[in-house]
Amino acid sequence: MARLTAADFDPAVLKLFDGYVHGRVSRRDFLARAGRYAVGGVTAATLLAQLSPSFAAPMVASADARLKTSYQEFPSPQGYGTVRGYLAMPANASGKLPAVLVVHENRGLNPHIEDIARRLALEGFIAYAPDALFPLGGYPGDEDKARALFSKLDQVKTRADFIAAAHALAALPQSIGSSSGKLGVVGFCYGGGIANYLATQLPELAAAVPFYGSQPTAADAARIRAPLMIHDAGKDERILAGWPAYEAALQANKVPYQHFVYAGAEHGFNNDTTPRYDEAAAKLAWARTVAFFKEKLG
Repeated sequence: MARLTAADFDPAVLKLFDGYVHGRVSRRDFLARAGRYAVGGVTAATLLAQLSPSFAAPMVASADARLKTSYQEFPSPQGYGTVRGYLAMPANASGKLPAVLVVHENRGLNPHIEDIARRLALEGFIAYAPDALFPLGGYPGDEDKARALFSKLDQVKTRADFIAAAHALAALPQSIGSSSGKLGVVGFCYGGGIANYLATQLPELAAAVPFYGSQPTAADAARIRAPLMIHDAGKDERILAGWPAYEAALQANKVPYQHFVYAGAEHGFNNDTTPRYDEAAAKLAWARTVAFFKEKLG
């Protein structure tokens, strides 16, 4: 059976699904409104199932012998007290390695984000992916339950947890950040917004790569010192609407940045577990991201 892509769905359904994923549309409303686009025996529930993630085929297996992976906890006194996440690094590395914090979407540390961390580790990085849902029991193994839990987080504490995770990652003895303070961050959707946020909070940050993330205010952007590589989707009206003001703030404060917009791509185009995945855009964005990190963190 051929893999479904965004082109297999009515644009109105994709817009509804984006609203559902981001909490603007309830499951009940999605099913009620998507029903009008369900044809040929396909139901609204089928459309939702088709658009939802499938974690059956990660790009890098969790047991890949080239990697060493574990779950690690670090103190977060300004946040929820403890941050827990997935740590991945090359198994046979010699010497210290550049480190990258990986920030998930609004469902916590699901298998896809762990896969992203492993992909970075195969490129020679130490990757640490915190789970913002750890204070509430951790990623529950169900995307709908994860979204519901996510809305219960105190975002002030959660942001403090990500700052604590960044500091802990940079300080690992295997990280070149333990002596230089250098660290990179990459995030997706909610995580893209956190990547932008961390750039405003960590003057030592050496590189930030937000994928289709919300932008900080102009006042906050004035504090950014890290070079940015920003990836946005051509069909992502919601995120692109905030770009002109963000770009003006970056230019006014002489922040080095690159901004790539992938024509025809949907929000979430890098997530290969859903039909919104755009293989060409994702591969290009990933190659650019890895090269950027190697340049700035090596």
